Amino acid sequence: MENIKNILSGSRVLVIGGLGFIGSHVVEQLILEDVKEIIVYDNLSRGKIENVDLDNKKIKLVIGDVRDIDVLDNVMKGIDYVFHLAAMWLLHCKDYPRTAFEVNIEGTFNVLELCVKNGVKKLIFSSSASVYGDAIYSPMDENHPFNNRNFYGATKIAGESMATAFYERYGLKVIALRYANVYGPKQKEDAVYTGVIPTFLRKMEIGEDIEIHGDGSQAYDFIYVEDAARANICAAKADVNFGFYNVGTGIKTTIKELVDMLIRLTNAKIGIIYKPYDKNDLRQLVKDRVLDPTKAYNDLGFKYSYTLEEGLKKLINWRKNKNLININKSD
Repeated sequence: MENIKNILSGSRVLVIGGLGFIGSHVVEQLILEDVKEIIVYDNLSRGKIENVDLDNKKIKLVIGDVRDIDVLDNVMKGIDYVFHLAAMWLLHCKDYPRTAFEVNIEGTFNVLELCVKNGVKKLIFSSSASVYGDAIYSPMDENHPFNNRNFYGATKIAGESMATAFYERYGLKVIALRYANVYGPKQKEDAVYTGVIPTFLRKMEIGEDIEIHGDGSQAYDFIYVEDAARANICAAKADVNFGFYNVGTGIKTTIKELVDMLIRLTNAKIGIIYKPYDKNDLRQLVKDRVLDPTKAYNDLGFKYSYTLEEGLKKLINWRKNKNLININKSD
């Protein structure tokens, strides 16, 4: 199934969190869709100015926060489609739960409310596979029970619930995307699950041994960031008014398999050290998270393009071109 609708052409779009890891890739995908204007809205807490091409005449940057309701209201006027990717991440939510509530829950309410007020055609909301917690069965489809046990996942569940209420009460079209473990260029190393790849690569580049917590059998679904960004485009273009969708590959990869692949692709001469989890390490709460991508393919026309090996090769080449190897060696 191929999504051939081009309803984004000539539209004005708002990307909230557009300077961030996934958000900046969404901006790149939107440029390919021939949109009229892309407003990138970001508070610079995690996003970086250099993540987007501000020389592109279609892009306008607005510095603001999802808690700044007046600023957000102003930039949303005349917007056709909104992509909401701004959020506090897992560790930040763990350490600052009240701020997590204000940003991820109250901030998402602000986005939903203003979408209704300004007549936005559709909202694409970045949720997370964190809503599922550890797998009860695998691969996990969208009917998998919520088994989350942390603040971050709780905020995403709240966001999805509010999206449902706004759709039922006001008819706001909302697609929520539950990302698997997204990896790729521009990613920071402090993301608890997906940050494992840049962390491993950095250690390999400076010749440090790799530490694997547990026995390495914990398994995840890794999806390349370009694919995750493209899922946003598919969701906006699809003739679907509301729903929750997994964004993954459906392919199970253990941490040990991931490390072996990275060593092979980089020719790293390093060792592997196994160590137990720290008692406060959130990673030990989720040791099996693989998503069933069938619904997203059937309804949105989305299917991943890059295998894990292909995506890792692109990431490794990007790091070389950015000269991150020499930068890391000088740390």
